[in-house]
Amino acid sequence: MRPRAFAMLVLLTMIAPAISGCFGKDEPLVEKEPSVFDFDQPIANNTFYHFSNWTNALDMSADQLNLSTNMTPIWSLGTYYGTGYDTFEPTIGVTSSGTIVFTNHNGLGMGTHIIRSQDQGQNWEDVGPFLTGATGQIANSNDPYVYVDPWTDRIMKFDMHALATMFVEWSDNEGDSWSAPFPASGVYTPQDHQSVASVPPGPDFSGPLFHETIYVFCINTGNQGPLGAFCDTSLDGGMTWEGQVPGWPNGVSQCAGLHGHLIGANDGAIYRGNPSCDGPAAYRSTDGGRTWSEHTIDTQHQSRGHEVAIGTDEGDNVHALWVATDDLPYYSFSSDQGDTWSEPLMVAPLGVNYTGFPTIAGGADGRVVFGYIGESNHSEWSGYMGMITDAYAENPLITTVAVNVKSDYLDETEDCGSVRCGGFGDFIDVVIDIEGRPWIALSHNIYNTEAIIGTLSAGPALRGPLGPLTELPLGGPDTLKM
Repeated sequence: MRPRAFAMLVLLTMIAPAISGCFGKDEPLVEKEPSVFDFDQPIANNTFYHFSNWTNALDMSADQLNLSTNMTPIWSLGTYYGTGYDTFEPTIGVTSSGTIVFTNHNGLGMGTHIIRSQDQGQNWEDVGPFLTGATGQIANSNDPYVYVDPWTDRIMKFDMHALATMFVEWSDNEGDSWSAPFPASGVYTPQDHQSVASVPPGPDFSGPLFHETIYVFCINTGNQGPLGAFCDTSLDGGMTWEGQVPGWPNGVSQCAGLHGHLIGANDGAIYRGNPSCDGPAAYRSTDGGRTWSEHTIDTQHQSRGHEVAIGTDEGDNVHALWVATDDLPYYSFSSDQGDTWSEPLMVAPLGVNYTGFPTIAGGADGRVVFGYIGESNHSEWSGYMGMITDAYAENPLITTVAVNVKSDYLDETEDCGSVRCGGFGDFIDVVIDIEGRPWIALSHNIYNTEAIIGTLSAGPALRGPLGPLTELPLGGPDTLKM
């Protein structure tokens, strides 16, 4: 080796440690702080763990999170399944055995049929009622509506005809057969947006009851005041009705004759949401829908539309979701039958700037799912479900999933969230089955307004012990059939 080369080798040997130190090889490795969001699988880009006001939980330390035991995050992923049938203003119900029923709107000539899945949304069949056979059906239906009584498993199907009269049919064997259509006509015409729910007899109910539960339905009048919604009561399972009465308290001004879906609680109270003069409100009846009281939820975030959504959980808490005039969804709950309400929370995840069609359902005590459509730029609408597993927490963790991916949006109408668009009509619907799995009724307007049902492929159980649901196969556009 030449002397110069040898000298260079010695020099490199001497400075090598210094060079390696400059590149950090001798620096101790900084270990990532363990996180409650370190799941066995990566978090999908359509799943969000967050708090109110677009606060990303993934950016927070363990101390900042301050999670209760009931807020333990669970890896979640949304999906949807096509049905092969169209829909309009989709509503759904689920029986205690897991049978899912969904409204199939055939238009003015065919009336409403009910489609059914008995394998968690994988396959669907038309179970009528049919125009032929023993039961018959009124052929003309402007609006379909289906509801499953959680206390009896009776499936109630309401149809509105020519904005003038209602007919009800029911099934007590999960849709295998149906009753004849019974009229449920009212004194007010025109009427719209019929919504029905059941409830056990409340503390103020009086009179003979010929069925296990009381049925109440309410209708929109469409007025901007002084009239509000009208309601009617059946004590014999839907065969006869007492007659429509005002669905608002005496002396309470009505700024719209509109309302959201009805829901009954275990304690005998029945509720509906209302866009009232002072702000979004819950209307409550404890005597089977004969009289009502108004309970304002929030005076600071006025409801943009008529769909103030109300749900009740197994602890008789009342949960509310509405879209405010800033186009964002707000959530609040009450533990005293609507007399007082929690501070409203804006519950959209980061990137969702416009929303519409709010819906909500309660599960176990303090657990809730809410649904809506949303997007970031007025062009690509997705279906969202947000879940809270501890509503009592000061700052509850929200797990939100989109049931579709961005490349498979459900509608492209610029103002879809605030006007009628495709199969969404005026509203959508969400329920929780006995396992604790949420199901949301949507329309895939890009694909012929096909009825699709969104759910969790994986996520938290909203009933029973808090833990992960049994995973379901991924659906998506490959399941569309129309």
